[in-house]
Amino acid sequence: MSYDVEKPDEQWRAELTPAEYAVLRQAGTEPAFTGEYTDTKATGVYSCRACGAELFTSTEKFESHCGWPSFYDPKDTDAVELIQDRSHGMVRTEVRCARCGSHLGHVFDGEGYPTPTDQRYCINSISLRLTADES
Repeated sequence: MSYDVEKPDEQWRAELTPAEYAVLRQAGTEPAFTGEYTDTKATGVYSCRACGAELFTSTEKFESHCGWPSFYDPKDTDAVELIQDRSHGMVRTEVRCARCGSHLGHVFDGEGYPTPTDQRYCINSISLRLTADES
């Protein structure tokens, strides 16, 4: 897969903290209920912490009580890339930044949340950076 933003592994390691690197570049997961944006109510745009691409907005964020920030839709359809993930004995859909290929989280369908899409983009806070709206 080719991305608009590609860097050698050493450069990613230098630019990201070890925790950011583990999630964004090694598809790790931050512990539930520990992320900076899990309960954030601020309005604004959530961008990829690795490359700055705009991924989600606060308009699509909802309370799922799952331990990670949840969104029912990305900001733009082409902002994220969906990849089948068969790790850990499960079949899930991994969500990656379409600009740099960084791991963001997973998307789940048909869980019955009262959202327009019936999808839950379960995203690691550490993969995101919120730019709050000016008030």
